[in-house]
Amino acid sequence: MDDIARLANVSTKTVSRVINKSPLVNAETRERILALMSGLRYPGGSQKPVVAAPRRNLIGLVYDNPTAHYVIEIQRSVLAALKDSGFELVVHPCDSNRSDYVDGVRRFSLQHKLHGLILIPRVSEDELLATALRETGCRYVRVASIPLDDPMRTVLTRDRQAGIEAAHHLLSLGHRRLGVITGPRRYRSSIERAEGFAQHLAESDVGLSSKCVYLGGYTFESGVAGAEYLLAQTPRPTAIFACNDEMAAGIYKAAMRLGLSIPDDLSVVGYDDSPLASQLWPSLTTIHLPVSDVGRLAVQSLLGHPAADKAAAAMVGWQAAVTPRLTIRDSTGVPTGHRSDAC
Repeated sequence: MDDIARLANVSTKTVSRVINKSPLVNAETRERILALMSGLRYPGGSQKPVVAAPRRNLIGLVYDNPTAHYVIEIQRSVLAALKDSGFELVVHPCDSNRSDYVDGVRRFSLQHKLHGLILIPRVSEDELLATALRETGCRYVRVASIPLDDPMRTVLTRDRQAGIEAAHHLLSLGHRRLGVITGPRRYRSSIERAEGFAQHLAESDVGLSSKCVYLGGYTFESGVAGAEYLLAQTPRPTAIFACNDEMAAGIYKAAMRLGLSIPDDLSVVGYDDSPLASQLWPSLTTIHLPVSDVGRLAVQSLLGHPAADKAAAAMVGWQAAVTPRLTIRDSTGVPTGHRSDAC
């Protein structure tokens, strides 16, 4: 009964009234409590709900993300942060396109009696999911590119700044004909990276028309298709920013097919600083996101950390955040024979 009350954010007395069919509980609260009872009922048990003692040593990671490297690195960073804490990690891959995925995450949380959940894009950007978790009393922290929730429930990744960094670097080399391959529009991170890139170009009086933007899918294949589209423009861009490294690798393939040399004919910037970035030839200039810090900050938000608590108490608006930074390698250089007109 205490567990039901905690999950429903009501008093134990209210739960007792629902069990005893008291008319003194409003319909919405009654339905919420009954749903929790149903979800936590042991098969073959008595007519009254039997609730297991909550397990306090499990942290859940929920993801629906096409970038395998990012998911793996998040898992590693969370596991490193949990070392010697007495907590363990359980993962829940899901398909956020499914109509029942929010219920699936809620059941995952309740069945495992989780201490809390770490949500990464794109599920972290879903307000319906966050609302459902709040209603069940589940702790969570959202890894997101913009503030979406209470600061203590969010780790910011500042993806817009990444786009600005990429644009600044390419402009500093002398590029004026630029293109961008975005990720899916349903990812807020994709929107922020592309808009940061376009924003800095506009502030520098360099145009970026719609024909210089290709909607990718965070996949290698969409990088190939996007590069083929952009490089067919007249005049063609001398530099392309891809919103992840896999799409940047696709640009390499398209450039090779066209007989273009990187970076002499085309400069390329990626995002993620995955192992692929240093394995490509020439090595890829890319945006490095300190994923180890993302996992650490997310765990600290769930478990509580003296440094974070002290900072939050001392500073209004304290926010856990990481800052992406540009890692310059060999895929970018000064354009040869370029003109000043925009793509």
